[in-house]
This record gives sequence, C-alpha cells and structure tokens, in this order.
Amino acid sequence: MTEEIRSKYQVVIGLEVHAQMLTKSKAYSSDKNEFGSNPNTNISVISLGHPGTLPKMNKKTIEYAIKMGIACGADITPFQKFDRKNYFYPDLPKGYQITQDHTPICTNGKIYIKDDEGKEKSINLTRIHMEEDAGKSIHDVDVHDTLVDLNRAGVPLIEIVSEPEIRSSKEAYNYVTEVRKLVRYLDICDGNMEESSLRCDANISVMLKGAKEYGRRVEVKNMNSIRNVQKAIEFEINRQIKLVEKGIIVEQDTRSYDALKNTTISMRSKEAANDYRFFPEPDLLPITVDEKQIEAIKAEMPALPRDLFLKYTKECGLSEYDASNITDTKEIALFYDEMISFTKKYKGAANLLMGDVKSFLNEKGLEMNEFPISAKTLSELIAIIDEGKISSTISSQKVFPALIENPNDSPIKIAERLNLIQDSDEDSILEYINQVIKNNPDEADRYKNGDKKLTGFFMGQLMKISKGKADPKAANQLMRKTLDNL
Repeated sequence: MTEEIRSKYQVVIGLEVHAQMLTKSKAYSSDKNEFGSNPNTNISVISLGHPGTLPKMNKKTIEYAIKMGIACGADITPFQKFDRKNYFYPDLPKGYQITQDHTPICTNGKIYIKDDEGKEKSINLTRIHMEEDAGKSIHDVDVHDTLVDLNRAGVPLIEIVSEPEIRSSKEAYNYVTEVRKLVRYLDICDGNMEESSLRCDANISVMLKGAKEYGRRVEVKNMNSIRNVQKAIEFEINRQIKLVEKGIIVEQDTRSYDALKNTTISMRSKEAANDYRFFPEPDLLPITVDEKQIEAIKAEMPALPRDLFLKYTKECGLSEYDASNITDTKEIALFYDEMISFTKKYKGAANLLMGDVKSFLNEKGLEMNEFPISAKTLSELIAIIDEGKISSTISSQKVFPALIENPNDSPIKIAERLNLIQDSDEDSILEYINQVIKNNPDEADRYKNGDKKLTGFFMGQLMKISKGKADPKAANQLMRKTLDNL
C-alpha cells in the first residue's frame, strides 16, 4: 500500500486488556489459582457449576483492582454489584460469567504512552472491572475432538478498557507495554502473555480523515505477545483500507490472528452487547469501598514507573534513554532508587547498574533480586571511582569481579589489597612518561613532527607499564605537556 493512500485514513483503536490476578485462589471459590497444573485438577463443585453451589468473593481481587485504579488515576466506585454475563461458554460449565456490567470497580483514569514521534500522550480509560476467566479449549492435541481444561475457569481477572484514542499499531504496542509494566510493578499480575495471564483484544476501524463517523469496528483476538498485537493491528489496518478503497463494506466481525501467516481470520460475526444477556448476580452481595480503604491500599503501593521516570529525568538529570531502561523493570528501578539514597552520582550509578551489573545478570541468567552485592556497597565503589582512587576500567575489570566473589567486602579494601589504587603523584607519573618516550623514540619523533594522534598510543603504553595505576586524567594532561616540550 502506498503512503499516499495510507495517509488518507484515520486509524481508530480501542484496547481491552485482561490481566489475571496473582491470587492464591480463584475469584469466587477456594480452588487453586496456579498455572501449569495437570489439566482439570484445580477444580471443585463451584468451578464445575454444580447445582446448589454458591460463589464467595475473593477479597484480594478487590484490593488488586483498586491498586490498578489508583495507579491509573481512576475513580473508585463506592458501591458495586455483580452481574451474570450469559453466553455460550463451552469452557465455563455454569454457562455464564460473573462480571461487573453496570458498576465497574474503576471508571475513567489514564495510561500514559509515547506516540509515534516519541512524545507523551495520555489514553483515557473507560473502565476497569472485575470478572472471572473461562477455561481453556485445546484444539491441537486430538485430531477429532476439542479438549477442555477447566483449571482456568474462575481465575480472577481485571479487564482494562481504553477509549478509542489509540491512533497507530505502534501506540497500541506502547500502551500494552505500559499496562504490563504497571501490573508488574503492582505485583497483581505476572504479565506473561505467552501463558495467557495477560491478554489483549483490539477493536480497530479506519475512516477518512475529516469524517465525522467512525468506520465499522472489527475485534481481533488471540494475540500472545505485545509484538503480535502490533503486527495484527497493522495487518488489519491495511486490510480494512484496501476494502474501503475498493468500495467494499468492512464486515463487523470477531477475528483471530495467525502469527505464522501474519493474517487475521474471521471467527464469527460481531455480537451486539445485548446478545450477552446481562442479569444481576443474585448470589453475591454488593461491595462497598470507602476512602479509608483506598488510602490504606495506596499506602502499600510501590513507586510507579512514570513517577520514577520523571524523578530520574527531572531531579537526577538522567537522559530519557537511561531513565526508560532503568524503569523498564521494577526490581532494577527499586535497586537504583536505593543506590541513589547513598550517592548523588546519579549518572555513575546508572552506568554501573546498566553496565557491569546488568551484564553480570544476563551472563548468569539471574534476576535483580538474586544480585549478591548491596546497593550501599556499589555506591562505595562509585565513590572511589569519583575520587580518582581507581579508574572505571579497573573497577569493571578487577574490583567488580572481586566484589562478586566477596560481596560483603569493601571496594576500597579490595582495591588496596590488589594494589589497584591509582597513582596521582606527578613525579611518579612523569617517570612513567619518560620511560614510555625512551622506549618509543620513533613515535616521539613523529609526534614532534606534528602527528598529534599519537597521544592515544603513548597513553596506552603508559597505562600498560603502570599496570593501570596511573590516574588517567592527570597522566593525560602531563603526557601532552611533556610531548609538546620535546
């Protein structure tokens, strides 16, 4: 498709993100909420929908939903009721889903993302509501039959519904990334899309720029990675524009995304809202949430990624690139936050964390919470580098590896024990310089004749014979002065 044709159209995208809650039990029963168990083992008469059984509210799901609402700046609904969403659920035995139709626990709120030009943009939320998951239908094990695993039936979810304000597949990618980051920071969902604990449905339409009415909306499901969300939306945008260009009406249907073929496939015609037949849930009492409860939950929440990003860029002077890398993972961000409580060398702390520390973690396949050196000890390492006692090279090559082996040791003691303290004494450095010049007379003559690029060569030789102990800054200044006076 040419850019000329594509530029004629306005893309309109709304996302529905389903996040499974990290509770120990299911939403309305004491069945285990556990991924990877043998099929149909985390079940009971309640999740199997036996007659006469009654649901019981899992209070933890309320707390988790409120946390997400607070993180998004949403309004928390003080009085809430539950509803039954009746539909043909082959993998939900009771034949309906307990959800919140009329009184979602959260309304309004925003998710902050970067648009296609890298500028901050807020996407308004319609609602966040609690509901239960359905089981899993498995189509690829038996050639003739569909198998059903009901372990997932009744697992607690929150559904985060955006307004149709997303304008590109890249913005959609950034939106889901931010939602996943938030639920992980809050410890309410692990965000693993490949395990379906975070799922995204995309509602997509296109219309000519300047038109007053949205185009016909198509919903795309079955996207098991954030990258596939972007690819599926991009494919669907192009598909719809091609249809409109040919004068063909876009069918309002529900489609599945085939990642191998990078195409969407129609599953069924789009249901209208009344096809779901919502009824009040008679077996669950309404719940109330007051300001005291909200404040208590807010007090337990960690610092959030956007707040930390603003802190690191505005107060600490980090680049947006550094701040983004640090806040991408909660554990790394909190470790950095602890580091800068001991040192004001913000850039040095960021370099050490995203350099030596992250390289070590990647090499060993470890998480940040498994890193053996404390934030305080790393701040001491930054201090002796800043004071010129060791170079950053010596720190990376000698002191840091020694700290890994002896994490309770002090950086300065290790540097002293290994005889790594830099020599800043001018007389000592001058001896090294004279020795380098004496050992390299041809290069010295070339320098005298105008080849100033040889300064790097002489510095390399100096660091070699000083075994890295010469203070590079002092040595560089003295080296230039000496060479210029030859």
